[in-house]
Order: sequence, then structure tokens, then C-alpha cells
Amino acid sequence: MAKKVGIPRGLFFYRFFPLWKAFFEELGAEIAVSDRTTKKILDDGVRSCVNEACLPVKLYHGHVINLKDKADFLFIPRFMSISAGEYICPKFGGLPDMVRNTVKGLPEIIDVEINLVKSRRNAYKAAMEAGMRFCGSRKAVEKAFGLALESYRHYRNAVKKGVLPCDIRIERRGYCNDYTYDTSSCIFRSSGLNIAVIGHAYNLYDSYANMNLLGKLKKAGANIATIDAIDGRIMAEKACALPKRMFWDFGSRAAGGALHMLEEKQIDGVIYVMSFGCGVDSFVCDIVKRLVKRHGDIPFIVLTIDEHSGEAGIDTRLEAFIDIIGRARKAD
Repeated sequence: MAKKVGIPRGLFFYRFFPLWKAFFEELGAEIAVSDRTTKKILDDGVRSCVNEACLPVKLYHGHVINLKDKADFLFIPRFMSISAGEYICPKFGGLPDMVRNTVKGLPEIIDVEINLVKSRRNAYKAAMEAGMRFCGSRKAVEKAFGLALESYRHYRNAVKKGVLPCDIRIERRGYCNDYTYDTSSCIFRSSGLNIAVIGHAYNLYDSYANMNLLGKLKKAGANIATIDAIDGRIMAEKACALPKRMFWDFGSRAAGGALHMLEEKQIDGVIYVMSFGCGVDSFVCDIVKRLVKRHGDIPFIVLTIDEHSGEAGIDTRLEAFIDIIGRARKAD
């Protein structure tokens, strides 16, 4: 009987799930994914996690609780760096330990370290360490990793065409080039409002956490673009224009992505989504705001979310923001 690997639907899930899914399935494992975020998942996460943690980490704990009795393993990689010379928030490095010490009754955790700060080959080493739990052949694990990278490339190509990661059908078995997705997903067009939405993937694509922000924008007739749709090389090149190199991977992507979209001169407004208490967002948001202001009088708004956020308040601010953009376009 195939071993079942559980992958919580939180944090880096919307960036790397197609890669992880293809890798473990190629090695004969089954994939179990936690349910989409609900009030119960949020409440479970808040109760089990330290108060000082940000909303995404609390939600992740809730997803672990939702999943722990449905899998033989939990895949919780210890992320340190996913790009050369740049780091990510320390919460990712300590995540496996946080989960182990707060959630009871867990299956075995696969907590391989992913640290690409000096060499991308470390990703291969992590794949080998994880894969050898399911297969005794290094050659088979290497093949599975190659197929996983191919799946990830198909996924990234879909996202670059404007498909939002939350719209890709991830539940079915198979590689990402076989997936279907919602063709109504938006990219910038000549008609309608073109709105750039910037933020961590786990803030943008969890519709419960952000109170269906992207869905509301679509309903209002907006064309949505996120930094995830931009080629990584372009963002890195644009980020080089900053006076100092970014320490954080997300900061480099956010600033480089914002500069690229601003230079395209198609943006009518920018929404920055951040979670309350996020140290990285606290200064990256300010940098993006300054970049936006340098490129003209483009409306900019920050939406801060946490477990206490009220939907009515978010709706009011969003409606006012869209109204301001509409008035500005009519004035032109």
C-alpha cells in the first residue's frame, strides 16, 4: 500500500506544490492536502500557536491539525533560502520545530533543509534526502526530481500567462501540464481597471485569510496582475536598480516586480497585502510604496490582515479604492 504524504495548504504551498506533488507521486507515494482554510482551521491554528506568530504561521498550524490524521508523513521542509545570496523569513527555518512542539499526535515529519543561498545544488541534495525514504534507488529519485522540475516549469508557464495560482486545479493526480485551470483568470487588458496586487503568495491566494480579495476584484471588473506572473530573471534585473541589494528574497521579488509593472505604464492602482506583525512586510511595503509614488500619481493602498480582520472594513476600503481609480480614469 502506498505511503501517503501530507502537505499543509499554507505558506509556500501556492509556490511549490506542483513540484512537491509530482516528486512524491513519481516515487509511488499518495498526496494528501489539507482542506481549504475555514474558521475551524484558523481557530485551531490560533489555539495551538504562540500569540506572537503572524497569521500565515497560525494558519499553517491549523492546516497541520486538519491533515495530521490523514497521512503517514507530513512534508514540512526547513526553508532557509530559495535564491542565491538572499534569505527568507526565519519562521520558515524553525517551522518544523514549532509544529513538533505545539501539535500532538503527529506522523513522521519530512523536514529536509532547503538552503540555496550559495548553490542551487542544495535543492538536489534535499530531494535525495526526502526521496530515499520512499525508494532505495538514487537514480529513481533523480528521475523523479527531474520530472518534478518539469512539472514546476509547466506550472510557472501557466502563471506567467496570467493564471492565478489559486485557480489551478491541484487536486487531481498528474503533472501540472495536464491540469486544467480557470481561463477567466485576469491579466492586464486594454479595457477595465488594471490593478497590481502585491504580497506573499500565502496572503494573496488564501481566499479565507484575505476575505476573497481577488474574487472581489474580479467581480468589480478588475484585471489582476501579481508578481508571480513575472519572470524571475526580470524581477532580479529590475531589483538591481535599487541602491542596495535586498537581504530578503521576497523583498527583491516585490520591488523588482513592482518596478517592472510600473515601467509598463498600464497600472491603474496598486494593492499591497500584508499580514499584521510581519517584519519583512513592514519595510518591503514602504519600499514598494516609494517606488509607486516615483512613477506618478498612482493610487496605492495597504490591506493588513490578521485573525481579527473584519470583512466589512476590507470591503469598504476596497470599494473606496476602486471608486478613486474610476474617478481618476474619467478625469483623464
